[in-house]
Amino acid sequence: MIARSPRQPSIERARWHIDNRSGTVDPVLEIDQLVRTYGSVRALDTMTFTVRPGSVTGFLGPNGAGKTTTMRAIFGLTALDSGEVRWDGHPVDADDRRRFGYLPEERGLYANMRIGEQLRYLGQLRGLTKADATTRSAEWLERLGLADRTRDNLEDLSLGNQQRVQLISALVHEPDVLVLDEPFSGLDPVAVDALSKVLVSEAHRGATVLFSSHQLDLVEHLCEDAVIVDRGKAVAQGPLDVLTAGYDPVLLIDVPNDRDATWTSTLDPARFTVLSSANGAVRLGVADGGEPVIERAQPALDAARAVGAINRFGFERRTLAEVFLEIVGRPADQVDDDTDDLSTAGAGAHT
Repeated sequence: MIARSPRQPSIERARWHIDNRSGTVDPVLEIDQLVRTYGSVRALDTMTFTVRPGSVTGFLGPNGAGKTTTMRAIFGLTALDSGEVRWDGHPVDADDRRRFGYLPEERGLYANMRIGEQLRYLGQLRGLTKADATTRSAEWLERLGLADRTRDNLEDLSLGNQQRVQLISALVHEPDVLVLDEPFSGLDPVAVDALSKVLVSEAHRGATVLFSSHQLDLVEHLCEDAVIVDRGKAVAQGPLDVLTAGYDPVLLIDVPNDRDATWTSTLDPARFTVLSSANGAVRLGVADGGEPVIERAQPALDAARAVGAINRFGFERRTLAEVFLEIVGRPADQVDDDTDDLSTAGAGAHT
């Protein structure tokens, strides 16, 4: 039997919520009206959203939008001016946080300590017995391909493998809530695939998974839900299919003999926005209007026909990146200010 901390209210309840598809899914992690200022900078400005149990939720926003500050607030590492973080209907306390797992953006395990020893130590800090912490660590090291490195020091591993060990430190106690700040940063495709499978597996187990990323194509592939934040506020949230369906579809026109899409220069910029262009295939945003979207698209179709044969023409649902740009008005990797850096100043290695 695996030893757990005294309070363990959530996994069984979360699974009930997931399986009870005929009813509503109660939010487990609630971020409610968080406010945090650093001097004249308002890092969090009534940040409010919820995260469903048993789901993988992408936490998206430009650099400086308040993502790291919010994550640190979940773990009590940022002193809030006002607002509340709730777990399973009550304010988060120290017992709850023992059942949470956190992968901070600033990685911070002990470089000159053996991997197996420090994972066992961290598991015990989370309430596991020494035997259980040893067993869990070994299982995760085996799963992530590091079973033969357990006696190595962390500094002897590649950066990608160090990232795997840091992830295990957040997973070893089988957390009810898993929060990861830019977990895919710097990983190669093999490591990205391995981490993606872990997050999905944890959600299927019943855990609540929240992670930040600027790789919106990866988020769209991996997540069920998303929260988009900007300037300290949540500006959109919900299931991905709902978020992407809430906008007019994108117009796709493919003119193979005009690989540079020169014909788009003749379009009225007040009516059409070039979202992407590759080898003659153009995705266009079509401005709102009183007519059906097919009629509003006609001028673009006429302009394309004037330069050559059209290989493809039709409407597609917007991608998450296109919805993000529509809502926020700038790319996810654009830096606004150093708000999130302020929140991490002086952060400890182990949280």
